[in-house]
Amino acid sequence: MFGVAGWAGSQWAPRAATAATVPTVQRLELGEGLRPAGARGGELGLTRVVIPPGASLSLHRHAGTQVSYVQAGVLTYTVRNGAVQVRRGPAGSPPLRTIDAGQTRAIASGHWIVEEATDIHRAANRGTRPVVVLLATLRPLGSPPSIPVR
Repeated sequence: MFGVAGWAGSQWAPRAATAATVPTVQRLELGEGLRPAGARGGELGLTRVVIPPGASLSLHRHAGTQVSYVQAGVLTYTVRNGAVQVRRGPAGSPPLRTIDAGQTRAIASGHWIVEEATDIHRAANRGTRPVVVLLATLRPLGSPPSIPVR
């Protein structure tokens, strides 16, 4: 789902109304570059991202699979290509809804999605409180956390 200012280039540069009030997206690596035995040629990462009010994440995709869990706030999520299913609860929970290509929908706290390499998307915080997202990412060794798309 979701790159951050300083993370693999400008796709995570926040957008804001004025340069004087540009909100900064924060990214904290909780576990990066882990190489699970069952994922030959892949690396696993766990990241906490804080998106302040007014910040947005530019159009991007991921080289592998990413699970994005909204821990706090409401994330505004747009899909350009692909589709994601919004879920709540443990793995295996039925989808609540699908966000298809061309749609923008809110993903509330406690909800999660799985993003695949073919899903092109962007995200924003249109609320008044920070959005906190936990990311678990499995991607090919050496690939960036996110890849900008034009």
